[in-house]
Amino acid sequence: MYQYRRRLTREVPFGALVLGGYQPVRVESMTNTHTMDTVATVAQCRRLYEAGCEIIRLTVPTEKDAENLRNIRDQLRRDGIATPLVADIHFSPKAALKAVEFVENIRVNPGNYAARPKFSSDEYSEEEYLREIEHVRTEFTPLVEKARQFGVSMRIGTNHGSLSDRIVSRFGNSPEGMVEAALEFARFCEELGYYDILFSMKASNVRVMIQAYRLLVEKADGELKHAYPLHLGVTEAGDGDEGRVKSAMGIGALLEDGLGDTIRVSLTEDPVNEVPVGFAIVKKYNDFQLVKGDRGHIPIGQVVENRNRHNPSQEKPPFSPFSYQRRLSRKVELAGMRVGGDETVRVETELHTPLSKMDGVYAEALKRLAPEKPQDAIRSELVSVRVESSEDLDHLEQLQARLGDHGRFVAASTGDLSLFVRLLDKVSKARFDIVEGERLDKELLCHLKGERLAAVELCFLHEQATASAPAGVLLHLAEQLHRQGCERLFFSVQSNDALFASRRLVQAFNSRSLDYPIIVRYRESASERLDSLISTSVQTGTLFCDGIGDMLALQTGLSVDDEVNLAFNILQGARVRMSKTEFISCPGCGRTYFELEQATAAIKKRMAHLKGLKIGIMGCIVNGPGEMADADFGYVGAGKNRINLYVGRECVDENISEQVAVDRLIELVKERGKWVDPA
Repeated sequence: MYQYRRRLTREVPFGALVLGGYQPVRVESMTNTHTMDTVATVAQCRRLYEAGCEIIRLTVPTEKDAENLRNIRDQLRRDGIATPLVADIHFSPKAALKAVEFVENIRVNPGNYAARPKFSSDEYSEEEYLREIEHVRTEFTPLVEKARQFGVSMRIGTNHGSLSDRIVSRFGNSPEGMVEAALEFARFCEELGYYDILFSMKASNVRVMIQAYRLLVEKADGELKHAYPLHLGVTEAGDGDEGRVKSAMGIGALLEDGLGDTIRVSLTEDPVNEVPVGFAIVKKYNDFQLVKGDRGHIPIGQVVENRNRHNPSQEKPPFSPFSYQRRLSRKVELAGMRVGGDETVRVETELHTPLSKMDGVYAEALKRLAPEKPQDAIRSELVSVRVESSEDLDHLEQLQARLGDHGRFVAASTGDLSLFVRLLDKVSKARFDIVEGERLDKELLCHLKGERLAAVELCFLHEQATASAPAGVLLHLAEQLHRQGCERLFFSVQSNDALFASRRLVQAFNSRSLDYPIIVRYRESASERLDSLISTSVQTGTLFCDGIGDMLALQTGLSVDDEVNLAFNILQGARVRMSKTEFISCPGCGRTYFELEQATAAIKKRMAHLKGLKIGIMGCIVNGPGEMADADFGYVGAGKNRINLYVGRECVDENISEQVAVDRLIELVKERGKWVDPA
């Protein structure tokens, strides 16, 4: 919970590779060509191979597709490409039994494999429930036997959107249901003496995805004979920065937990684009020193259970690992906004231009606070500037005056106590930086008594390996300030390991019933744009997914627009602040018979202004209606250039032409009273 420890799993064969153990976290992608098109599929596999992709998955909807895997595999091997192949199976046991002859791994979806018709809303008696389990066992057993015969491993891949009616009837469309669906199939495998398996728990909702994997590890490691490897991914993540941020948040949160042996980034783009994103995510965790760790992995849930059971007085964890609950904090007035409690999570960004360059710093502040073409609320609600001298204080006053009404949204930071004291009556929020290893002036607390204009943020600048030091210092200060009656206070840690340090800080505050708001602060100086997106998303997004944080404060090397958009993408990905339309779009595969990328772009162009609306864009029915249980409207492929339209899970227009489908989708939004005209 407070340091990285990788979960040691059983090693599972994967053709020329081995997954699990202390092997590197592997990067996978999936073709979106039709599997019967040998030339196109081989060409795309070659492009993925050249991009460094370590595992390639192909969709196998029919027996004919399965049979053609032989031709694809043989051509790739003749070309010297030994990359392991995965057959992706959903509904057809016959396709699975043929595909297993030509691949290194087979993925089965427990929600679809040998399952009865979907979304019937039928209730199951105990007898019916058990009878359905036996039906699935009968259909699944031949595949297990044949996989063992051919030396093929298997991924039991649950999707949030495609749980069986039987599972939903008992567990709901929930992480618990996802886990039980996977465990049923794992039990069948172990009963037959087959152990070359791995799991996945994918969802388009990042929070659900994280909770499902954690719960799976908690239950599976307590029940099954082995700790099996995990394949990580956020399904239907979308495209562009939004898709990369959501993927980094979900996958990275679990990698930080020590979970994960292979990953796939699912983007509604050319699958080759997924590969560099995947490698950027796993790079940190494949570092040799980090892989080994210093002690064994302890699942978060086990930590919680052991502490509560064996010694209730021991520290409680700072968040609930298996369900979302926002940390309770007090509300603090700040520049006319309220921060904390159940208020909207706010966004602060740091000005890159120094105060001495007045024209530049004014232009940058205005661009962040009041962009010329704002997308709804996508703007920095507070900007912070660094104060290093008395001259900077003069420049700060000039900046505020020049900004007019926007001047009240300027905050300032310093590590100099004398400057900090002068800031208390000049800005809406004054941040004092506490430098690790330096003596703290005892006069600091005296200056925080009484009335002042500024809310105060105490920030610990942290660089060392342990997360305990910032928490100890800030807890000591918070307790003394609480006794002094100080109310308008924020606390934060600026650290490369913001996740662990902030968790420890929250745990310390909770142990003393201190409810001061927490600012999730992160500074990223990576030279590569993609690295900035990923590290920032992992270190901050994970905290918001776990209910920690009342404000997000970023300082990166990104452009102004990119930095502000990144902040809002993180908050939207964590589902704590919906500032624009949420597009739940799949990457497409051989089951897709319309131009998915073009359709996604067209829908975004016309509907991206519908703040808070969730729209699913699915290539086919496999995960469509179920995954869109989290969406308000859905656009789902129904065949060649044909589309089904959904409102929630209900299909309201079937088999309509792709040429008119976007117009009809907009009509549906209007009919349901969800449309607003763009500004």
